Amino acid sequence: MLLTVLGCSGSVPGPNAPASGYLLEAEGFALGLELGTGTFAALQAIRDPFLLDGLLFSHLHADHCADFAALTTFLRYHPRPTRDPRANRLAVYAPSEAPSRFVNAYATDEADRAVTDLSDVFDFRPLTTGKFHIGPFDVVVAPAAHPCESFSFRVAHGGRSLVYTGDTGVCGTLTELAHGADVIMSEASWTHGSVAVPDLHLSGREAGELAATAGAGRLLVTHVPPWTDRDAVLAEARTAFPGPVEAVEQGMVYEL
Repeated sequence: MLLTVLGCSGSVPGPNAPASGYLLEAEGFALGLELGTGTFAALQAIRDPFLLDGLLFSHLHADHCADFAALTTFLRYHPRPTRDPRANRLAVYAPSEAPSRFVNAYATDEADRAVTDLSDVFDFRPLTTGKFHIGPFDVVVAPAAHPCESFSFRVAHGGRSLVYTGDTGVCGTLTELAHGADVIMSEASWTHGSVAVPDLHLSGREAGELAATAGAGRLLVTHVPPWTDRDAVLAEARTAFPGPVEAVEQGMVYEL
């Protein structure tokens, strides 16, 4: 699997830094993972959006999905599509409210919302806890601890596995999902103890503890907000986890 970082700023985009968005590729199949603020521009720099084969959203906060409206305009109105988007509807795996939420973000007014459902170019598939297969990837879905309907994912291909936490607080389902993962890409939105909000985000220490408890091979730290000291977050994670730890950066490509 190849993992390309389209953006990794937490909660909001930073200066010249898009919010959450990633591209997973294997066997010629391109799976988008999140499409937060600013990531569609980054996607176009490396990939023809018509050649996306699927999209996967952990939850519907704007920093993870806001650029879906831009993708919709691109697919519906580009005058020279390289692949017919209506004959090859893009599979979108997302929380149950995604169709109505994305219509509300895209439509111009109430009358437009009444006649627009986006099913002409998208095949919406609501996420549920469990397993599914898309292209060459096996995906396990687990509920995350976050204020809205949210999920964490374990994506496997060719005997290798990537666990993506999405946005979440500490929870048993995530620990179970991450067990034995080759790579954990974990959000870490603050230093430990600096913010006391349960079931929202992980600290750097908690991300490291997750990787250590899971026996993971490698920890990639992501979703650090512009106002958080990234070096301090990394130091916490490295103290808690003895394996390789690094912060992902926009434009980086990782072979998993």
